[in-house]
Amino acid sequence: MHLRKLRSKPVTRVAVTALVCSAALLDASLAAAADSGPKTFSADALPTWQTEGIVWSMAAANGVVYVGGSFEAVRPPGAAPGRKLVARRNFAAFDAVTGKLLPCAPSFTGYHHTVRAMKASADGRVLYIGGSFDTAGSEKAANVVALNTADCSVRKDFKPTVSSTVRAVEPTDRAIYLGGDFGRVSGETRSRIAAVTPKGALLPFKAELDQPVRALSAALSQGRLFVGGDFEKVNGQSARSLVTLNPVTGATVLAYPGWFPSQSSVKTIAQDNSRFFVGAEGHGPGIYDGRIAGRTATGIMVWNDTCRGATQSVLPYNGVLYSASHAHDCNETPGGFPDRGDRQHFLAQRVDDRRILHWFPDTNGGLGEEVGPRVLVASRGFLWAGGEFTEVNEAPQQGLTRFGDKDTGAPEEPPTLSLSAAEPGRVTLAWRAAWDRDDAVLTYRIYRDGKLVTRQAKSSAFWDRPRMTWTDTVPAGSRHQYAIEVTDGTNTAARSRSLTVNVPKKPAQQTTAAPKQTAQGGAQTAQSGQTGRTAESGRTAHRGTGEAR
Repeated sequence: MHLRKLRSKPVTRVAVTALVCSAALLDASLAAAADSGPKTFSADALPTWQTEGIVWSMAAANGVVYVGGSFEAVRPPGAAPGRKLVARRNFAAFDAVTGKLLPCAPSFTGYHHTVRAMKASADGRVLYIGGSFDTAGSEKAANVVALNTADCSVRKDFKPTVSSTVRAVEPTDRAIYLGGDFGRVSGETRSRIAAVTPKGALLPFKAELDQPVRALSAALSQGRLFVGGDFEKVNGQSARSLVTLNPVTGATVLAYPGWFPSQSSVKTIAQDNSRFFVGAEGHGPGIYDGRIAGRTATGIMVWNDTCRGATQSVLPYNGVLYSASHAHDCNETPGGFPDRGDRQHFLAQRVDDRRILHWFPDTNGGLGEEVGPRVLVASRGFLWAGGEFTEVNEAPQQGLTRFGDKDTGAPEEPPTLSLSAAEPGRVTLAWRAAWDRDDAVLTYRIYRDGKLVTRQAKSSAFWDRPRMTWTDTVPAGSRHQYAIEVTDGTNTAARSRSLTVNVPKKPAQQTTAAPKQTAQGGAQTAQSGQTGRTAESGRTAHRGTGEAR
């Protein structure tokens, strides 16, 4: 809805105030409708330390965010690559709220010297860490260790030996589940999945999987262990990429036929109170890259989206499913966007119905496989993301970023005004809508000669920036300067440069004198050289000037 024809002279100050206030109420109602879903984090990245390499895994416990990956050092917010480096070999710890670098810093070295998986115990006392390494701090290790979070010490009583890379860790009170590439654990055959006690002793749990495990999530109250990965068969039966196992024996509880085509792999699994969520990555034609929600108790699918662009991590939080991917075609998902040839690396969806919410922070692809963010974790009201990106929201930032609840970013690509039409007494202005990373409805304020004359509210997104117009009513022949600014209600972009408009004057009114009347009432004619055509011309002139005959 647009407010038009705000007149300069007849409108009083009280009327202008009422008009602006009513427009503000309209803006508020539109914004409330657009934001009727669950509240997201802000899309504005906070100052965060950076890694000199790739982040593969993160975990949170007791207000600390632990970061693991393939890097030799970290550097402060704003520091360029190679500058102000602080040694951290594949592992670092940060205060979840302030982002401060903490001294907890055991080095993970040897083998492929990388940390691939981390998760804390339910009480936060122990952090279980998996990957490809043979040394953790001063302790020898075989691809998995346990860290006491109180003093950052590697536990000496947790010593399972895993033959190859650990890619997923899921601790419970009775068992620590491990998934990855391995074939043996503590000297016994375990095909890509195993369970050990909190002291590290191998448990009888056993299942046969033909390809690596990449994600684990336990629902012990439901008697289920969710397992995702690259596999085609589990326990000798077809089970493409996703299966639930008995958490005690390893027997198959449920497979999910038809959920994932060949060449698609489940990369991430997470749960809320009643649902589980999975994200997939695919290669080649006919793949599935999106997210699926299912009922934990039954395994029945609740919804799936068809966004293209491999999903690396999912995280349900306060009614929102956050995901790290490189989505480039979500046209068939409610609230989604078409394929424009670019990528969107973060998404937020309503957990109830998959609708994409207006939350669009972004990264670049970055290093390695150039997929951008790879892992998400929430702690103390902050969302942390790690991966191989080197930019966040088009600013330099490597490996790590985080988001809070304060909206600090002004709308992107603020508009400038152009003159669409001008006629005596009317001026029509035009502009292209801006967009904002975490606010769908923006308000445009137009100023005439420095004074606010109208406010226009409009919904927009980075893929949908409509053309907008507004018509002003001003005296003919007047001259005015117009400017525009856009706000998300909290942050306002810089006002545009002024556009000067010379309003056309009214055209001069052309009149023709009426001929004198004869005594007989006929038209007077010229004395010579005129015919009856002259009289007819005189009548035509009368019609042209609107005079009565």
